[in-house]
Amino acid sequence: MVIIENLHKKFNKNIVLSGIDLNINEGGIFAILGPNGSGKTTLIKSILGMVIPNKGTLTVLGKNIKHNSTYRNKIDYLPQIANFPSNLKVKELIKMIKDLRGNTLEDEHLINLFKLEPFLNKKLGNLSGGTKQKVNIVLTFMFDSPLIILDEPTTGLDPISLIRLKELIQSEKAKGKTFIITSHIMSFVEEVSDEIVFILEGKIYFKGSINELKTKTNQPDFEHAIASILINNHA
Repeated sequence: MVIIENLHKKFNKNIVLSGIDLNINEGGIFAILGPNGSGKTTLIKSILGMVIPNKGTLTVLGKNIKHNSTYRNKIDYLPQIANFPSNLKVKELIKMIKDLRGNTLEDEHLINLFKLEPFLNKKLGNLSGGTKQKVNIVLTFMFDSPLIILDEPTTGLDPISLIRLKELIQSEKAKGKTFIITSHIMSFVEEVSDEIVFILEGKIYFKGSINELKTKTNQPDFEHAIASILINNHA
């Protein structure tokens, strides 16, 4: 699904990714974790073609993404902060995205799921952060793409919406879809992910299951395992 070989990226003299090698197989939920500034967002934006690496090869859905943008049509992406035009109504934004990407009936199901009907005629600039995030989720999931990238998807969600999101991720995974997720909410990561990739200072420190990480760090639970990596590497 995604093959990354010897990926390097620096911004001016700041090295952000330093020789990343990563294979993400089809089907399953992969969480990319790491402290702030570890290179998570740069890695995701490289997969999306929004950041051009200095060196290395990226193959997504069987295509080398250099000089090729058509693969992006098969990716759904939920950005960490959705900058919507504030004067547009919710229903106008949904229609605009449908016009751009092709029609879908899934938007009605998702609008019901996240209880967005009362907000359809409201302007995006007047919505709370949590409601904007629900709109963000609807826009991400309403197309049937094999690869879904979610950058901090739980931001601002109330408990019921969070449950709905988890159910939605699991039902899409059951259709054979692949997810790449970043989140700083460890309980969410533990609940949904099949594998984690832990990035530290631009390098992959660990790739495997949560149980394997607990064994490697000799810690009883996931949060302590993550904490022990950070403590041991900043000591």
